[in-house]
Amino acid sequence: MKFGLLLPAGLAQLRDVPAIVDLAREAERLGFDSVWAGDSIVRARLEPLTLLTAVAQATSRVTIGTAVLLPAFRHPVQAALTLTSLDLLSGGRLVVGVGAGFPGFSEPEFELVGVRFKTRFSHLDDVVRLWRELWTGAPRSFHGKVLHYDWLPDVPRPARAGGPPIWLAGATPSALCRAGSLYDGWLPYPPDPADYGRGLAAIRPQRPFTPALFATVYVDDDADRGQGVLEDYAQGTYRRPLSVIGGIQTMLTGPVATVAAGLRAYADAGADHVLIRIGALDPSAVARQLPRVAEVVSQLT
Repeated sequence: MKFGLLLPAGLAQLRDVPAIVDLAREAERLGFDSVWAGDSIVRARLEPLTLLTAVAQATSRVTIGTAVLLPAFRHPVQAALTLTSLDLLSGGRLVVGVGAGFPGFSEPEFELVGVRFKTRFSHLDDVVRLWRELWTGAPRSFHGKVLHYDWLPDVPRPARAGGPPIWLAGATPSALCRAGSLYDGWLPYPPDPADYGRGLAAIRPQRPFTPALFATVYVDDDADRGQGVLEDYAQGTYRRPLSVIGGIQTMLTGPVATVAAGLRAYADAGADHVLIRIGALDPSAVARQLPRVAEVVSQLT
């Protein structure tokens, strides 16, 4: 089982950008397998591909990835070139987690970039198919469900044949079907391990496939205090209470053993790579949490 760390790159962390890269370096030293960066226009944050370029130069072993990238925010051909460049700069360590937005939250972002939210899934799948064609051949044109290009440029080959693995976020029946047919991994965050297991069982992968999990954790020997920190995190990040977000996403708190047991339940359900987001708004708290989260990881590896 592998474990990754989502880098905090939001507004609070922007006061000390070098510290974010230092956190990635420390995660590698502590034995984490991967480090990740998220994507948003609504929330002020570092652009993830730019951040991961710095991380690639500061690390030598860990996988670097997006959790998740919203391809709708970028021109598909330019994004293919940027991802190729990042994969080459990292020596083939890139994994591209992708998503199509969060209903009730992402609509203004899609409106801003001129992509219809109603056709976001078709747009996402078209982008991924286009990327694969650009990374493996020299297509002169592309015509998908929503994307149409009569001329395409050449794009350099990524470090790995076929390009970096692409993991899909989402757990709807449609997402499960699409994950198996087009993607190389699955990155959901269901609050119930049983739901994770059922979702994974519904996927019929047609290529090498990684079952992953996105989990928000806060390690605290005082579980009530940990709940309070996660409540603040849910309100500060999503403007919704923990009672709502915790019914949608994997949110774990408590002592090391309790958090480890919670993650172990997902491992038992089939998760192979757990991406951990530390659920704290205070940048200093994230740094203090990292060794404790490493204790959790040590109990599971």
